[in-house]
Amino acid sequence: MKTVSKSKNGFTVTLQNPYKDLTVKELLEEKLHIPRKTRHWLRTKKHVLVNGERINWQSLVKKGDQIDLSFDDEDYPNKTIIMGQADQVDCLYDDDHLIIVNKPEGMKTHGNEPTELALLNHVSAYAGRTCYVVHRLDMETSGVILFAKTPFILPILNHLLEKREIRRDYWALVQGTFSAKEMIYRDPIGRHRHDRRQRTVDPKNGQRALTRVKPLKQFGERACLVNCCLETGRTHQIRVHLAHHGHPLLGDPLYAKGKKECSRLMLHAHQLQFVHPLTQQTICIKATSDSFEKALNQIKAKGQ
Repeated sequence: MKTVSKSKNGFTVTLQNPYKDLTVKELLEEKLHIPRKTRHWLRTKKHVLVNGERINWQSLVKKGDQIDLSFDDEDYPNKTIIMGQADQVDCLYDDDHLIIVNKPEGMKTHGNEPTELALLNHVSAYAGRTCYVVHRLDMETSGVILFAKTPFILPILNHLLEKREIRRDYWALVQGTFSAKEMIYRDPIGRHRHDRRQRTVDPKNGQRALTRVKPLKQFGERACLVNCCLETGRTHQIRVHLAHHGHPLLGDPLYAKGKKECSRLMLHAHQLQFVHPLTQQTICIKATSDSFEKALNQIKAKGQ
């Protein structure tokens, strides 16, 4: 059980410790990943309570103990954005700290300018507070996406993402056929020299990228539905890896050569799974997309 309550200056987080016995210092630093400067203020201001009592930094916290953390505005300065439209949000999971929604294709995850409305603005309106981006989906991609509802949970979720403890699975409809049951693409990805919108495989200067690809269903000789699991999160990673290996996504305006065979980019984030860091419960969220299913059925009807 966990709650967030707002005060005139800052907010307070209350949670039941879900971890095995550890010190206050270990809890804040190793489990909650609270920044060093913020930990310093928590300690000097005595803003940490265990079962309602002020404690020593080396005091032992037991599983099930109630932890109260009070934060001032100087710990996490207020950030405000333009609120969007709450009715634009298809919410899949919501608690005091994070929210998971089903992003439609054709909508940006966040705006490039402060006045530009995007999914982040709509999610913030739905939540009634400024939310924060944990990971992104391309504008043309639909599906499950995670946002932090407080600046407190954001570095914790970022840490899970960096440690590959948030599993992200995508469905992609691609050109061609596959002979193997599973492929692992490890090609480094970097910026395209001549087109700032694109990324490309760059063995010399590219960043590490790993995509696991598993064929699900073949449609004739021209198209195949595959599941892609990301272990890194490079821009356009799935699109670049599959195109580089001769299997561009159908409907891809950047990486698929030839005619446009689908009305949308055939990439959908269908599942997100991780262990909630404040409860240790497994969260597994799935999402569907009507437009993805419609385009897929059209391909089936063509006998591809």
